[in-house]
Amino acid sequence: MKHFTLSQIAEACQGTYVGDENLKNTAVSSIERDSRNIKKDSLFLAIKGARVDGHDFIEKCYDAGAICALCEKPPKNPSKPYILVDDTLKAVKKIAKAYRELFDIQIVGISGSVGKTSTKEMISAVLSAKFRVHKTQGNLNNELGVPLTLFGMDDSTEVAVIEMGISDFGEMARISEMVQPTIEVITVIGDCHLENLGDRDGVFKAKTEMFHNLRIGGTVILNGDDEKLNKVTTVKGNAPIFYGFHHGAYRAENVKNNGVLGIDADLLFEGNRISVTIPAIGTYMVSNALAAAAVGRTLGLTNEEIKRGIASYKTVGSRANLIDTGKIKIIDDCYNANPNSVRASIDTLMNFEGRHVAILGDMKELGENELTLHLETGQYAQACDLVIAVGPLALKLAEGAGGLHFETKQALFKELPSLIKDGDVVLVKASHSMAFEEITAELEKL
Repeated sequence: MKHFTLSQIAEACQGTYVGDENLKNTAVSSIERDSRNIKKDSLFLAIKGARVDGHDFIEKCYDAGAICALCEKPPKNPSKPYILVDDTLKAVKKIAKAYRELFDIQIVGISGSVGKTSTKEMISAVLSAKFRVHKTQGNLNNELGVPLTLFGMDDSTEVAVIEMGISDFGEMARISEMVQPTIEVITVIGDCHLENLGDRDGVFKAKTEMFHNLRIGGTVILNGDDEKLNKVTTVKGNAPIFYGFHHGAYRAENVKNNGVLGIDADLLFEGNRISVTIPAIGTYMVSNALAAAAVGRTLGLTNEEIKRGIASYKTVGSRANLIDTGKIKIIDDCYNANPNSVRASIDTLMNFEGRHVAILGDMKELGENELTLHLETGQYAQACDLVIAVGPLALKLAEGAGGLHFETKQALFKELPSLIKDGDVVLVKASHSMAFEEITAELEKL
């Protein structure tokens, strides 16, 4: 971390410092919410969760080397200092904002209904061709994850790429207030978190709350193929930069999906034509590469640096991860799902040779139209040779696709060996809570 003292932390969150006054000017080595990650001079965040109360671990963290705890109630036996606050989570966000303000660097904030993580990874890959990049790890993209991501920046960080995920109104305003992006990227306005956001207009309203916290003189980069986003004319007096297959200053031509060999495309912008090969299987990754090229150009990268960065892209986790078992190919894309991302994954599946099998599950948080959206997604999946739907909501998927339905994964596992054939290409996709990685594991055993 940058030099960030207990005194600065207490001041940032308006907390009450209790303990040895001689330690107030001690700089913390890290800020941790997980007691297992504590090191010498860490600040421990005592957060009360649904199942575990961090306050119960304060003494353990002291013993492990923590110099201080941020907490809502005094520790029973405080052997070291603590900072007392009314609400730990609110205090953490104030601390994160103060810590971010220690940095005079470019920070890219990314959001969207589809492709946040893959776009974050692509932008990070491109910028790493020139800069030392700090980026969001795992799923640390919410109101607690973003502060933890920001705390990971240090004196070596030249550029940060921060993923910002939301599910309700007001969240993006609070997250982007911490991040204060100098560049903002929105990928797609899709059908997600509709239980809270209502419809795509609500999604647009919630995502674009980030515009209020764009740093003065900052740049907004939007997907011009999205009919909600391409209507944005100005943000804080400046016109956005648009990218897309069909609309925008950053466009693509000669796109060819070569399956396992990646995607060839020509990226066109500012009179330049860059021929790239994207090491990924989804054609939608061309859009992500365009977004990355726009960010890279904004930060002064050359054509060669952009091309080299795109070529270094790597898939993360269960996001369009291709597994070749020797018998079948599995497109492991089970990290999350909504109607937009499922359609994109089906398009990816159809680029492969072989029998196309889609194992699809419930898509959560779609609100009052969830059954209709599952039915329509199933209809889109009719292009597949076989659709297997799993879960109560997925019954409508099966109806729309004319496919098979299983109420549970366990019921599917009994039939899976007879359903899957040698040479099949199998897509596995559902909302994260469906734990479809278990299906991927079963497929790998066949």
